[in-house]
Amino acid sequence: MITLLTKAIQSQFLIEFEYDGGIRVVEPHCHGLSLKGNHVLRAYQVDGYSSTGAYGWKLYDISKVTTIIIREDIFPSVRTGYSKGDKGMISIYCEL
Repeated sequence: MITLLTKAIQSQFLIEFEYDGGIRVVEPHCHGLSLKGNHVLRAYQVDGYSSTGAYGWKLYDISKVTTIIIREDIFPSVRTGYSKGDKGMISIYCEL
């Protein structure tokens, strides 16, 4: 999973995955270990299911992700609101 996420972030590919009962499409920006020691992904959700009904910045617990697909769609740039050195992570594996 770490290798797939790293590839998607470095290439700026959208990813699609099942999470918490629904398919989501996101622009991955950063993944690493959360302050609680969980493997997490910081991404901007652009399509699919949202339990809150809203898209935007979200932090996903990778242990809850299933059926991940790297799409061929490329997102053109770093999304507004993203800051390097995510404060929600104690260790960062890869980031834009």
